[in-house]
Amino acid sequence: MELRDSKKINGDAEERQSTQNSNANVNALLTDLYQISMAYAYWSIGKHEEKAVFDLFFRKNPFKGEFTIFAGLEECVKFINNFKFTETMIDRLRKKFDWPEKFWQYLGTLDSKQVKVYAVPEGSVVFPRCPLIRVEGPLAVCQLLETTLLCLVNYPSLVCTNAARHRLAAGKNKLLLEFGLRRAQGPDGALSASRYSVMGGFNGTSNVLAALDFDLNCKGTHAHSFVTSFESIDELKSRTIGDKKVDFIQMVLDQRKKFGKEYNTNEGELAAFIAFAQAFPERFLALIDTYDTIQSGLWNFLSVAVVLHRLGYKPVGIRLDSGDLAYLSRRCREAFVAVSKDLNIPLEKLMIVASNSLSEDIIHDLNRQGHEIDCYGVGTNLVTCKTQPALGCVYKLVQLNDSPRIKISQEVEKVTIPGQKNLYRLYNKNNEPVIDLLVGTDETVPTAGKRILCRHPFNEKKRAYCIPSKVENMLTCVFDGEIKMKFPTISKIQERVKDQLHRMRPDHVRAMNPTPYKVSLSSKLYSYMHRLWQEGVPVREIE
Repeated sequence: MELRDSKKINGDAEERQSTQNSNANVNALLTDLYQISMAYAYWSIGKHEEKAVFDLFFRKNPFKGEFTIFAGLEECVKFINNFKFTETMIDRLRKKFDWPEKFWQYLGTLDSKQVKVYAVPEGSVVFPRCPLIRVEGPLAVCQLLETTLLCLVNYPSLVCTNAARHRLAAGKNKLLLEFGLRRAQGPDGALSASRYSVMGGFNGTSNVLAALDFDLNCKGTHAHSFVTSFESIDELKSRTIGDKKVDFIQMVLDQRKKFGKEYNTNEGELAAFIAFAQAFPERFLALIDTYDTIQSGLWNFLSVAVVLHRLGYKPVGIRLDSGDLAYLSRRCREAFVAVSKDLNIPLEKLMIVASNSLSEDIIHDLNRQGHEIDCYGVGTNLVTCKTQPALGCVYKLVQLNDSPRIKISQEVEKVTIPGQKNLYRLYNKNNEPVIDLLVGTDETVPTAGKRILCRHPFNEKKRAYCIPSKVENMLTCVFDGEIKMKFPTISKIQERVKDQLHRMRPDHVRAMNPTPYKVSLSSKLYSYMHRLWQEGVPVREIE
């Protein structure tokens, strides 16, 4: 489907393996002050080289759902690979902060050569408390990575998940286009939204720069301003179309008269449609709700579309941007079918595109009403993630010098799972994921066909045995002093998202009252965690 002048750009493998971040502002200075403050404190007491392990994870799935799509890994790995404080960066810091010169010299020596990173593949379905990224290395360096990594994962994962939910709502056969550039939170938010929306299942974007930078399909129609810029047929400079030696304008006017709409449609709108068809005879798709969708826009469009077809062109369809979209789409489809039957031409399957503040919930509502929409253009609610504007990933120290560390809180969901851990996904005999199991790296790797006791992290009464038919290791090494992975194309990641969601049981991904997915600990990790928890809480004394 081509809504407008669109050409797919085929980025070659060398471009895809660039090690530079897509935004030049992603560097060591893109951090919170307290990270540098902690690095200074670690350095000043000689703790900066201690061997640390950090987990990056989130505590709750977004959008009242029970799944999340992990995105942003490529940018994270590139940032870690390029991590350093240049002389220019340090000079800027000196002017702002009053720390000893030796500390600035120390910062200038830092890089990621001693850092090792394990991560879940980008585009994976992931769940609360599971490490998405595990970072190992010198304490100060790992600490300095925190804010940037969270920035590079939080929004991408959120908008990718939002896009995937829109895809589930629309169904696999509908087209989804990201139209959010003008409503996004700044230029970088807009570019990220386009990139990760397509990764999550959208077919393309209206954002030209994003399409060029990330090798995306670029789609678009025209605005109401194009229609209102015309007042009459007399404004049209040419009466022909393409290489056809015909009076295109008169043919359209004659067709409108045959429809019996000679005096019932807006002439300026008709002029706009004729002009747009003259510019794009092979990709004619018109916005028909500027004046009156059914009385004017629909019949002006059909007058042009019928003539285009007779001249050997294939009109694409219409866009609806206001009103009762379900009702209007049905009325338009009825008209397409009737005209096709009366004139014996194949216009019944013309595309109907809908926009107008669409969201996941509105798409579900349209499905309940019944509609004839083929394509959704989603903007504001997609790119701003209006129903939940933040994911809430965190980055916590879980081990230092081979000694597990735990953060304890009166809010149970904020208690961390200590130690260096691996993550395994257990599948049932139907090849469906049933449990994500956290296991200490010093424990035996779970194997298919072997009975495993799985413990709920916080509720001792919730436990279950599982005999998996398949065990998938979710964390693999992506960086060890240098990049250890190939960066998949966005289309490859989109396929992974699709496959991952297809594997999930339907009740886990449904929109209404989804079933929570099980995240469990091995028996050994559970026991160790709760012992540390008990030891870490001071015993109160009652007076």
